[in-house]
Amino acid sequence: GHGLVPSSVCSVGEVLDMGYVLARDTVTSTVQVKNTSNLTLQFSVQLESLSPTWDRDRQKIPSFLTSSVQRTEIVGTQNYNGFSVFSVFPTAGKIEPGKSQDFVVTFSPDHESLYYSDRLEVVLFGKQIAHEIHLKGAARDHPMFVEGGVPLDVPVESLAVTSPVVSKKAQKKGKVPPLSLLLLLEHVEGSAEPARAEITVGAMESPLLEAKKAVEFRLDMEPELQQAGFALDGAEGALERGQRQRIGVSWVPPAELQTSHPPLASALLTVRGDITELYQVLLMARVVSAP
Repeated sequence: GHGLVPSSVCSVGEVLDMGYVLARDTVTSTVQVKNTSNLTLQFSVQLESLSPTWDRDRQKIPSFLTSSVQRTEIVGTQNYNGFSVFSVFPTAGKIEPGKSQDFVVTFSPDHESLYYSDRLEVVLFGKQIAHEIHLKGAARDHPMFVEGGVPLDVPVESLAVTSPVVSKKAQKKGKVPPLSLLLLLEHVEGSAEPARAEITVGAMESPLLEAKKAVEFRLDMEPELQQAGFALDGAEGALERGQRQRIGVSWVPPAELQTSHPPLASALLTVRGDITELYQVLLMARVVSAP
C-alpha cells in the first residue's frame, strides 16, 4: 500500500480582518484553499461561535474580570438579532488533486461594536484541522472611524439592548461627550530618535451611503504641548469614501525634563462626517532604559 499525506495551502494567513463597515451592512471576502496533495480532500468548515460546546465554555469567569494577558476567548461580540455575525459558504465538499476551492466569508453586523470576532476552521476528513483563521471586524453607525493607541475599554459587551447614552437630539446640538484615546510614547534614554505613536482616521465606503461627502479631521495641540516636546505630522485633512490617513505624534524630552514626573497631556481630535465626533487624545510620555 501507499501512505499519502493530505496537504493544502490557504490564501489567507492566521487573521482575516474584514475591516470597518456600517452597522446593518454586509461585506464579503474570499478565502482560497488549494489541494497540493495527490488525493481528493474531503473538507468541512466550522465556526467557533457555532460550536456545540460554546455555551458550556461560556459558563466560566467573565473575561472582563481577568487581565488582558489571561484572556483566551476567540468569539467576540454577537448580533442582537440572533443570526451569525460571520458565515461561510460552502460548508462541506471535496477538493480534487491540484484544484482549489473558494470560500466566501460574509460579515453582517447588526449594531455598532469594535470587537466582532470568530474563528474559522477548515477540517479534512472530519478530524484533521488543516487551517485556522481568526475572523475580525468592526461596525459603526457613522461612516468614519478612528483607531490607534492603547485600548481603554473592555472587548466584551452584553447582549442586552440598552438605550444609547447620547440621544440624537444631543448629537445635533453638539453636546456629545468626547471619546478617549491613549497614546503611549516611550523615548529610549540616550537615543537621538524621538518617541513615536500614531492615530488612523478613516472614511468607510458602503452602498448604504448616498453621497461621497468627505470626512474632515483636525487634531489641535496647545502651545504648551509643543514646549513639552510634542510634535504632530498630518494633523488635519479630508478623506473621501474608502480612504484613511495617519496622524503621527512624536516626542523628544526637553532638557529640563524631570524623569520622576513624566508629562501627561491631552489634545482634541475633531472628526466631521454626517455628525461631529470629538476625541480626547491623552498623551503619556516617558523615558525608558535601552534594552
